[in-house]
Parts: sequence; structure tokens; C-alpha cells
Amino acid sequence: MIRKGRAMSFWPKFAPHLALAAALLLGTPLANFGAAAAQDIRAGREKAASCVPCHGLDGIAKAPDAPNLAGDSSFYVDAQLKAFRGGQRQHPQMTLIAQSLSDEDIADLAAWYSAIKISAKLPQD
Repeated sequence: MIRKGRAMSFWPKFAPHLALAAALLLGTPLANFGAAAAQDIRAGREKAASCVPCHGLDGIAKAPDAPNLAGDSSFYVDAQLKAFRGGQRQHPQMTLIAQSLSDEDIADLAAWYSAIKISAKLPQD
């Protein structure tokens, strides 16, 4: 049981942590914070040249087994490329490609693909 007044002293201490956790879970711009420090969109565009055959320069997949990357959060792209590089995620091509990527390369690619603006159109009934 929480004594009167204790709940209010609890909140200021943990509010920033809860806000950050909510932002990460909801994919808000704060989710890009971790990879933002070293990101270079222009460098990411140049490095994405090797991604074009499957993911397209615009981030819209060309290969049937490749995901669209356009508009994904940099946090997500960064985490997935590091998972391929570290072996936690497996794919015949991506595992090999990611092994050669530095943290800077990954941050730049994440910056490029997250900077692409996309829109969606809902189907009509």
C-alpha cells in the first residue's frame, strides 16, 4: 500500500525513464536518439549504393524477399543491421553484407533510409 504523498515523490524520479521507454516503444523521433550521434545522411546515400539491387535507393524493395526500408526509424534499421552483423539475425545475403559494415556505416545507412519520406494510401471499400 502506498502511503499518502509517496506516489507523488515517486513520479518525478522515474518520469524521464518512463517517457524515454514510451518513446522507444512507440517509435517517436526520440527513438532515433541512440544512432543520431554519428549519422550522416549524405554518406548513407552513398553507402546505400550496394543496397539498391534489393532495397532500392528509395528504400522500396526490388527483391521479393527484401523489406522496404523507406521511412523506418533509424533506431530500427541500426538494430537490425547490427543483429545481422552479430549473427542474432540470419539471412544468406544480409549476414554477409552486414559483417563488413562498421558502426559508422550502419548509422549512416540508418540515417539515409529513415530520412526518406513516405506516405500511405488506405484502400477504398
